[in-house]
Amino acid sequence: MSTWIWVAIVVIAVIVVLGVVAVGLRSSRSRKLQERFGPEYDRVAADAPTKREAESELREREKRRDEFEIRPLDPRDRDRYRTQWRDLQAEFVDEPATAVRRADALIQNVMRDRGYPVDDFDTRAADLSVDHPRVVENYRAGHAIATRNESGNAGTEDLRQALMHYRALFDELLETADREEAHR
Repeated sequence: MSTWIWVAIVVIAVIVVLGVVAVGLRSSRSRKLQERFGPEYDRVAADAPTKREAESELREREKRRDEFEIRPLDPRDRDRYRTQWRDLQAEFVDEPATAVRRADALIQNVMRDRGYPVDDFDTRAADLSVDHPRVVENYRAGHAIATRNESGNAGTEDLRQALMHYRALFDELLETADREEAHR
């Protein structure tokens, strides 16, 4: 065989090996994103035009999140927030809409104290999805009900559901702080 045939075979073999390595790396990155974001990965992938764009968005969220200085709550603040939550739950009996509005505001206060920016809702949800991917959907559901309530389209049972959704995130924001503090 002539030399140029051997060169062609080697070049083709190198291209095939590089292709296999590239596919393996892409698959590994996808798997890591799926593990980190859980159900949020599926939600973003369903909304994005391509899997590549969805994964790019999730990586951008991670980069944005890395810029924040997320910190645990001071134990006194944590206790104060728990007391405020108990108070708004008690208020729900007489004023469910007010209690849901207060729950949303309380979550924003906890987020702010932990170091998350609290710009618009979509940005808050995206930021939370990096650290709390299992409960961010609860936050979205609670917010959707609260928004429907503002236009008079949510009943008491809906508001109860909103409060339960908010509670899932509230607990995680406080418990994560507890776990971080215990780990130190």
